[in-house]
Amino acid sequence: MAGYKNYKSDEKSSEDKALDLFAEMMIERIETISKDWSKPWFTKGSLRWPRNLSGREYNGMNALMLLMHCEKNGYTIPRFCTFDGIQRLNQPNGKQKSSDDQPRVSVNKGERSFPVMLTTFTCIHKDTKEKIKYDDYKNLSEDEKKMYNVYPRMQVFRVFNVAQTNLQEARPELWAKLEEENSLGMTEEGDKMTFEPIDVMIRDNLWICPIKTQYQDHAYFSISKNEIVVPEKKQFKDGESFYGTVFHEMTHSTGIEGQLDRIKPTAFGSSEYAREELVAELGSALVAQRYGMTKHVKEDSCAYLKGWLDELKESPQFIKTTLLDVKRASSLITQKVDKIAQDLERNVGVQQENEVAAQEKVFYSSVAYLQSSDDTRQFDELKDKGDYEGLLALGKEYYDGNGINEKYTYPSPVQNKGDNLLTEDKDFAVVY
Repeated sequence: MAGYKNYKSDEKSSEDKALDLFAEMMIERIETISKDWSKPWFTKGSLRWPRNLSGREYNGMNALMLLMHCEKNGYTIPRFCTFDGIQRLNQPNGKQKSSDDQPRVSVNKGERSFPVMLTTFTCIHKDTKEKIKYDDYKNLSEDEKKMYNVYPRMQVFRVFNVAQTNLQEARPELWAKLEEENSLGMTEEGDKMTFEPIDVMIRDNLWICPIKTQYQDHAYFSISKNEIVVPEKKQFKDGESFYGTVFHEMTHSTGIEGQLDRIKPTAFGSSEYAREELVAELGSALVAQRYGMTKHVKEDSCAYLKGWLDELKESPQFIKTTLLDVKRASSLITQKVDKIAQDLERNVGVQQENEVAAQEKVFYSSVAYLQSSDDTRQFDELKDKGDYEGLLALGKEYYDGNGINEKYTYPSPVQNKGDNLLTEDKDFAVVY
């Protein structure tokens, strides 16, 4: 494998060292695909989206590299934690566990951590130089925010996969839970495979630009028309290929002016054009992986593989800008898709509730109708005492057992002005 040019590695910051590692991993992956471009970016149905041990998802840039890290090392549970996070497992509520409790969780001897990169913000008042937390800054009014300078800083944290710890032996119940949470069912193959959130997005025009399916042979995003055009689903060999292509073009569409402002006027085949193709490839692969699909390299993108390798090996900033763009684009897509998925789940829940309510709909029919000329003293006494159970029991004695006349049924037991439903059970009601 051709190497990445690592200049003055001893003088590099933790951020630069992390980017060097990311570049080396990306080079290795692209070189593997170059030998057989039919290989997917990630193994089919292998891993869910990476999270920390408390369940919080990593952002797109870190998720991409952590997925590659898992595949390279054979980790089957994409859950990670810092060294301090591991120690907190031994200190519930901030108190050290006694020696009689469960074994201590620790990192296995000889294991090496992996870098993740997070952006932190320092907020300083322009006049008083007072510092405030970024969460507090976000809660300020627009006028108040103008009084602060905000300085972003990329920080590197080191994490371990749970397989690099003794968690399985020390906390077997937690390990079993993580295994269950991260088990993936195989995606259904062929034209039968559907992903409803994208189908609804296309049908109802819910993306940032129209997505048109047409019976033709090309998939593309038109900057001038601000629209995506893809072949019809039936033209693809399977559902995954269709959705992977849609994700690729959706990633392109995030880069226009007014969205992420990533795409600039450039010539076809230029280095800028090639980098945008890499953003679209990695972004769509990451999104597809999130939803349990496999993304192969788009055939049109194979011509750029060598160019990507050259840029990765030569330019220290290439990997950083590319990964940051992948992060922003994939985040924009997944937020929208997740919102549609949540709305669909909510609608299904409401529909099911309505169906249950319809199935449980109760109708009433009079089986004993007492008029003012009838002797109702027993009923009156029980009513005055508030003995509704007695009322119900007495009312049932008036039923002759011959059933009801279904021709005269009503959705409510209260049919006349002044009627008052006093009590009922699953079979009878008493109305005054």
